[in-house]
Amino acid sequence: MGSDSDAISDETLVLRVANADRTAFGMLVDRHALRYRALAFRYLGDIALAEDLVQEAFVKLWTHARKFDADKARFTTWFHRVVVNRCLDEKRRKKPEALPEEYDQPDDSPSVEHDMIQADGNASVARALETLSGRQRMAITLSYFDGLSNAEAADVMKLNLKAYESLLVRARGKLREILIAEKQQLFEALG
Repeated sequence: MGSDSDAISDETLVLRVANADRTAFGMLVDRHALRYRALAFRYLGDIALAEDLVQEAFVKLWTHARKFDADKARFTTWFHRVVVNRCLDEKRRKKPEALPEEYDQPDDSPSVEHDMIQADGNASVARALETLSGRQRMAITLSYFDGLSNAEAADVMKLNLKAYESLLVRARGKLREILIAEKQQLFEALG
């Protein structure tokens, strides 16, 4: 793909996908697959599941491209919503199964993904994020990890802008409280 392909907007490519243009579809996948796989991984914590989910989202794009309305949202906002909704569906659907008593207990050792988060120095933030409500965690993720504007994030969460900003303020406050408490516990343990 050269610079000519980069000049074609995502929205134009989606219109071409609606007319079964495989090249346009391939261009969208090349442009966005890694970004949305990272998004799905942040929600699900499982890279294989994230890859499967994003592949399903692209299949949905192929089969439902005509439903995209460039007047209502940019492609990236629309597709972000598709991936996030699919992640939320997956999290709701996924119920841990109890093991029969004769089986060993599940391995509670840290996963590779957990080790990666610690290696990045974000373990404290990741733990703190897990304590937030799902909506607060989503607001923080959309604004700070995905880089969406407040208006785009509000659209993804189907909230008006004021409600989203209020949710984000509460989420940041809660996150700050958790991180300060963790820091204080660390200093007390060292002292």
